[in-house]
Amino acid sequence: MWENVWQAVVAEFADITDESEVTRIVVRLMMAAVLGAVLGFEREHRGKSAGVRTHMLVSMGAALFVLAPGMAGADDQALSRVIQGIVAGIGFLGAGTILKGNGRDTSHVKGLTTAAGLWMTAAIGTAAGMGREATALVSTVLALLVLASMPLLVGKVEDENEEKKDEEGGRKH
Repeated sequence: MWENVWQAVVAEFADITDESEVTRIVVRLMMAAVLGAVLGFEREHRGKSAGVRTHMLVSMGAALFVLAPGMAGADDQALSRVIQGIVAGIGFLGAGTILKGNGRDTSHVKGLTTAAGLWMTAAIGTAAGMGREATALVSTVLALLVLASMPLLVGKVEDENEEKKDEEGGRKH
């Protein structure tokens, strides 16, 4: 009996057949984890609610969702449906990070950038899980550029607009 149990256990863990497959799994999941951590660190450094762990888990989860069926022999149509499910699922996760202001200023919305960042992190994880590591890396760099440079650019434009308003206000008196 114990021999049968042992054989059943061994058969359950037989989805990885050789060293190259183990390497492929580890590289893809580690790449997703590292790239998710990079984006998560940027968010956490800015004091946002979704930080390193959240971004790592989103990226690795997305990678695993495409990696496992791909390794099991799923065709392109099946992988397309999996990706559609990832996008929809991340939409729900992102919606949980968005808060609409209450009280006097109901037009103020918080968390949109965090939600978009989680969406981007899932896309990066999906790319890594599909073996598109270079695409995932380039996408991460571009996302970091957006997250780092846009607040500076927007701040500069807003400062210039304030200066214009102050100058125009001074001329009217």
